[in-house]
Amino acid sequence: MKICVMPGDGIGREIVAQALRVLTKVGQKFGTSFETEEALIGGCAIDATGGPLPEETVRLCKAADAVLLGAVGGPKWDAIDPAIRPERGLLGIRKELGLFANLRPASLFPELKQACYLRPDIVAKGIDLLVVRELTGGAYFGTPKGVEVRGGERVGFNNMIYAEHEIRRIAKVGFEAARKRRKQLCSVDKANVLDVSRLWREVVIEVGRDYPDVALSHMYVDNAAMQLVRDPSQFDVIVTENLFGDILSDEASVITGSIGMLPSASLGEGNPGLFEPIHGSAPDIAGQDKANPLATILSVAMLLRYSSTEKTGDMSEPATAIEAAVQKALQQGYRTGDIREDGCKLVGCVEMADVVLANL
Repeated sequence: MKICVMPGDGIGREIVAQALRVLTKVGQKFGTSFETEEALIGGCAIDATGGPLPEETVRLCKAADAVLLGAVGGPKWDAIDPAIRPERGLLGIRKELGLFANLRPASLFPELKQACYLRPDIVAKGIDLLVVRELTGGAYFGTPKGVEVRGGERVGFNNMIYAEHEIRRIAKVGFEAARKRRKQLCSVDKANVLDVSRLWREVVIEVGRDYPDVALSHMYVDNAAMQLVRDPSQFDVIVTENLFGDILSDEASVITGSIGMLPSASLGEGNPGLFEPIHGSAPDIAGQDKANPLATILSVAMLLRYSSTEKTGDMSEPATAIEAAVQKALQQGYRTGDIREDGCKLVGCVEMADVVLANL
C-alpha cells in the first residue's frame, strides 16, 4: 500500500511519527509492507512554497492508495491573506481528490467515561454514533460568494447550494454505513426554512426506498444539536450537509470527553481517501511530547479498513488489532494530559505509542 503522508503543522509531525511506527508494526505482524512519501500542506507549505497546497502535494496524493494527515494551521499564519490560509490547503486537497464524504465516529471508550462532559445517567446509555458529512458542497464552496459594498456598507455573502446528484451520493454513503451498523439513519436538515434543505430531504427519502432495511428519520439541525447533548444514544448514523455537519460532528466528538481520541475519514469515488485526527494543530504544546497520538493511530486503523486494495487484500483484521491495542492501553491506565484521570499513569506522546506497540 502506497501512502502519502502529510504531517502538516503544530503537533502534526509528532503524532504522525507515532502513527507511522504503529503502521510499520502492524504491517510486520500481518505481513504487509507500506510505502510512504511525505508531502507539504498548510502552514509549512506556505513557508516553503508560498501556498498551502503545492502542486507536488496534489500529485503525490493522487498517486497514492491513501493519504494520512496530521494537522494544519496555527497563530503564525493567522494574519495572512485568507485566500492562502493553511486551512485552504485542507479544503483544496479534499476538492482535488473528490472527497465528498467525511466519516466521523464518536464513540466513548468505557475506560474514559469519567472524561465525558454529560451526566452519568446519560453516559450510562452509551455513546456510539457516526456522523456522515457532505464535504465538497454547500455554503463552503457555493458561488457567488464574497464581500462587497452595497448602499455604502460592506456586505458579506455565501451561497448554500446542492445539486441532486451531490445529495444522492452522500445519502447512499449514509445508508450503506447504517446498514453495517444498527440500521438507523437520521438525516439532518433545516427543511422548515431553507429551500436547499427541502430538496435535501426529498432526495434522501427517494434514496431510502432502496434501503428498506434501514430505518430513516429526519431532524432539524437545531433540534439535532440539542438531542446530541440530551441523549446521544438515540443516534446510530447521522447524515447531513457540509456546514451542519461541520458543527454537529465537532459537538458529537467533544461530548465523548476528548477530541484527542477520535479519528476521521474523507472518502470519494475511486480516488485515495484522506485520514486524519479531528483535533487541530495545538501549537501551544507542539514539540513538548504532550500530544495525544491515539486519534492519529486510530486514523491509521480507519485507513486500513477503508483503503484495502486487491494487492493488499482485506485489511480489516490489522485495523481491528490497532483498535484493540489502543483500548488495551486505556485499560492499562495510561493517559496523556488531555484525558488524564486520578490513579492513572500520565505519559507523553512517544510513551503512549510505545504502549500501543507493546500491545500489538
